[in-house]
Amino acid sequence: MSEEKYKRAAQIIVKVGLLPFPINKTLLDILKILIKEEELDFIMAFKRKASQTMEQLQKSSKMSEQEILEKVKSLASKGIIFNQKSSSGIMVYRLLPLMMVGPFEYLLMKKIQHTEEEKKVAILFKNLFEEAKSIIQDKYDMFLPVFRKLPPIDRTVPITTKSVKGEEILISINKEVEVPEEQILPTQKIENIINKFDEIAVGHCFCRQHKDLLGDPCKITDLRENCFTFGKSARFCVEQGFQRMISKDEALEILKKSEEAGLVHKAFHPHSDIFKEETSVCNCCADCCATFELWRDGVLPLINSTNYLSNVNEDLCVGCGTCTEKCPVKAIKLNENNVANVNEKSCLGCGICAHFCPEGAISLLEGMRKVYVPPPKIKS
Repeated sequence: MSEEKYKRAAQIIVKVGLLPFPINKTLLDILKILIKEEELDFIMAFKRKASQTMEQLQKSSKMSEQEILEKVKSLASKGIIFNQKSSSGIMVYRLLPLMMVGPFEYLLMKKIQHTEEEKKVAILFKNLFEEAKSIIQDKYDMFLPVFRKLPPIDRTVPITTKSVKGEEILISINKEVEVPEEQILPTQKIENIINKFDEIAVGHCFCRQHKDLLGDPCKITDLRENCFTFGKSARFCVEQGFQRMISKDEALEILKKSEEAGLVHKAFHPHSDIFKEETSVCNCCADCCATFELWRDGVLPLINSTNYLSNVNEDLCVGCGTCTEKCPVKAIKLNENNVANVNEKSCLGCGICAHFCPEGAISLLEGMRKVYVPPPKIKS
């Protein structure tokens, strides 16, 4: 009975996520570590609705308020249930997906201790990603139309507005952007995102810590504690011990170190709606970032919202190749004339190429766009 219950719980959890994880031994082994048998009935209460109030949960779970609060306390501490008040002040209990954003991210935001259980979970997630890859690659043509309809997973915010030569790298192309009535464009300066929040929490990069546990540490940076959450997301993370609250000054200092390391600022919004306030900002490297890696490995498309596009001044470019080395998605290459050439379809507009260009030959053109690059078809 318990095995069947874990399978049903797995189906409910997978349904609320983005990735088509297989309901197999690997997934069940992860859930058996995270969820106690006596908590499975509570997970079943989310079968029809992933977000519920206490009153709704009492009806769907047939449990008392005290029982629900006990289950929520345990499951929230593992990143399986999100329990914070909505904008209207009502407490909402939301079942989280296994990944993006769920236990994978939350549990690895804490400083890892390299315990055997942590290593076991890290290996299980690695195996699960490989198994998801097999499913997607086997039915590649079937998944492509589904991928094209997905909203951007995150939004790139430029690394800085100046190159190493101190020159401005933002150039407006005067492109008109359609903005819904009574809405304004999202904040495009990373410092301004930090400054507009009073509650800021920081935790460790879950992607780099995952690689650390696998014995494959990041080759780009030694930075770990540089993932931010804001507002109610920050309160949740601090309450559960995933992160710690910090000042704006400390956040800006962490950002500065992240930029010096050439990391990409990626902002996340509720339901991928960029006109809603940011919930978090990650500082990502090409080496470890799960969204970059899952794209390269043929699991997910590269799908992103950005307001910028790299632009090369061919007269200034000397073909040194710095930009090609620094670009996290290899969207810039040297052409036959030894001049940097940008692939507009995959450029994230992160500004790393412009920031590190020793000749100041790269600027950023402004104009909102969606980046979509399908996952590669891996030859068997």
